[in-house]
Amino acid sequence: MIIRTLFLAGCLAFQPVHVTMTSIDHVPGTDSLKVFLKMDYGLFLRDYQTIDDDRDLYKLYAYQPFPSDYVNHYINSKLFIHIDNKLLSGKLLNMDLDDGEVSFNFLYRSSRKPKKITVSSNILTALYSDQVNMTIIRINNLEKGIKLTSENSEETFILKQ
Repeated sequence: MIIRTLFLAGCLAFQPVHVTMTSIDHVPGTDSLKVFLKMDYGLFLRDYQTIDDDRDLYKLYAYQPFPSDYVNHYINSKLFIHIDNKLLSGKLLNMDLDDGEVSFNFLYRSSRKPKKITVSSNILTALYSDQVNMTIIRINNLEKGIKLTSENSEETFILKQ
């Protein structure tokens, strides 16, 4: 029994898992959302090619820092945030590359008192069927963690005022 348990744990440990972390935070008293995204840099580059296949992966990897207009194009093609049925557009604030992982901070303009938020994430889903985009939403009195996948890529929440 112990050997079988160790074997199953070992198999699971070596099973590839593709996960990104995203947080969406309403800045109180403003019309802004701050969005944080963390993912593997190599996977980001490969996923970027799914929206712009004219770019050479090796040339993309050589860009340091990675061009902000490319990042803005990527996020606005992969992460969709609707506030009160209006699609928002994100703008890169900063990007940090550390130990093969990339972190992005974005600013989205919304409304001061949003009533509804819909989040849809297609990050890496074109590459991996087992992709999981973990997302934390903090807006008004709502703090919710959600798991967005290829099969369930969208969630909507009605917000309390």
